[in-house]
Amino acid sequence: MPNGIATTDYHTAGEPFRIVHADAPVPDGVTVADRRIAAMADDAGADSVRGLLCREPRGHADMYGGFVVPPDPADQDAAHFGVLFWHQDGFSTACGHGSIALGVWATDTGLVESDPDGVTDVRIDVPSGRVVTSVERSEGRLVRATFRNVVSHVIARDVEISTSRGRVRVDLSFSGAIYASVRAHDVGLSVSPEHYSSLIDFGREVKWVLNDAPEAQHAADHRLSGVYGTILWDDLGDGDAGPRQRNVTVFADGEVDRSPCGSGTGARVALLAASGELAADEVLEHRSIIDTAFEARWEPAMDHPEAVIPLVSGTAHRTGEHRFFLDFDDDLGRGFVLR
Repeated sequence: MPNGIATTDYHTAGEPFRIVHADAPVPDGVTVADRRIAAMADDAGADSVRGLLCREPRGHADMYGGFVVPPDPADQDAAHFGVLFWHQDGFSTACGHGSIALGVWATDTGLVESDPDGVTDVRIDVPSGRVVTSVERSEGRLVRATFRNVVSHVIARDVEISTSRGRVRVDLSFSGAIYASVRAHDVGLSVSPEHYSSLIDFGREVKWVLNDAPEAQHAADHRLSGVYGTILWDDLGDGDAGPRQRNVTVFADGEVDRSPCGSGTGARVALLAASGELAADEVLEHRSIIDTAFEARWEPAMDHPEAVIPLVSGTAHRTGEHRFFLDFDDDLGRGFVLR
């Protein structure tokens, strides 16, 4: 990489998203889902570049980003682009905060022509399907970006497992990836920075206990199987518009989402809609461990009476432009991770 790798970095509600566009590796495949599998095998050097950009000193253990790749083939209404989401431990099937950041980036840069006083839809193909990020601006300034996720549903409720904190009941739901939800109070925790290490430890434990369980296997696509993240949540009581909750999502192998987690918010929406706790005319205020917020609601999913389509709103902001290099004489050139 004599010319380096150029990136544009954003954050969405505090969670980083590093966008690799012109220099992105493009693994083989017809669809983005196919390219993800190829990327995991390091086709086109995708996994090597992912590791380089995630690890210190260029990144950190909780880094997140994406490679912009061609969209899926389509006869009409083709996506503007596709994306391969990545993190310290590999390539994910979904990323809501990344979808928000990509929509803002596409309209910031003119890749998608933006209405300065209205809403612009950015169509993005991701490994779990098609998402649309609707970017709203007023006098050119960002108001909010709302991503419309894939069809989402409850998988199982009250799945009882044994943990270091005793027997625990877990709810499983799908929103582009499979998430396990546990009320933090039930295991003697709260979603606060003071409990950060304990939340990580317990989140990892739940994920690995359930990852290969029958309930964590996607019925239609085995590539979407496995527990991607554990959501620990606190009830903040109802507001004027609907329920209010705070969560932390511990995803991959112990990474912590600083935002309220976009696709994780979709997974919570699926659970709350099914239980009647989030009506179609209500809005979920979903706060993060650093107290940033997403607002979420849902629409009925056509032809899927037991499912919903989550719509999650937040903001994303550019933090920097970078060009990264690898010096082959550098003993630490490929990076390292301290967690």
